[in-house]
Amino acid sequence: MTKQNIVDNVSNATGLTKVETEAVMNGIMATIVESLGKNERVELRGFGTFGVKHRMPKKARNPGTGETIFLPERHVPTFKPAKYMRSHVNENLTK
Repeated sequence: MTKQNIVDNVSNATGLTKVETEAVMNGIMATIVESLGKNERVELRGFGTFGVKHRMPKKARNPGTGETIFLPERHVPTFKPAKYMRSHVNENLTK
């Protein structure tokens, strides 16, 4: 499913136009990205939690050449799905 598919589904369900729905969706995504950039946690109850994890620098190996490379210190966005989402996905896929 793509962003446009989500916009279409939400637009049909809410009665908003696709342009309005896309503007709302873009605003939500921009707010999440902005909050993560400030190292803030974003919790959407029933959906999941977005956060940022700190990764220490380390040595790694390029699998193609076998060459040792150095990965610098970095911060990576993470997502942890809510219990409801995990159970719903599991129930629907195990049927």
